[in-house]
Amino acid sequence: MNKVEVKDPGAMASLQKGVGEAIPNGPGAAAILAAGIGSAALGVFALAGDAFSAINRLFTFYKPSGALSGVSTVAVIVWLVAWYVLARRWATATVAMAQVNVAAFMLLAVGVLLTFPPFMDLLQGK
Repeated sequence: MNKVEVKDPGAMASLQKGVGEAIPNGPGAAAILAAGIGSAALGVFALAGDAFSAINRLFTFYKPSGALSGVSTVAVIVWLVAWYVLARRWATATVAMAQVNVAAFMLLAVGVLLTFPPFMDLLQGK
């Protein structure tokens, strides 16, 4: 068997110290949940922009692309703000990843459904 020799006693102490400690998964969980929040925001904004002409005009940042320019821009801003806030709150936390993943995938499903034209038309009664 090969024996590993550590010449720096400080390195050995830091290796032993880190063996039993859990690495916080909060920042990663924040990124996953923020992606779900941003996806759901995109769907909600797309539906609102399609359903109400006043909101459509509000989201029209660039006339050739219509409301899509504002819908996508504001959804990206929501995603970034959610990521920032969650990452700050969970910076050193260890969270239940299973629950975060389920919530993120549910929010992603909401976002996909609300941007799917037949489902969007069904909700609007068209």
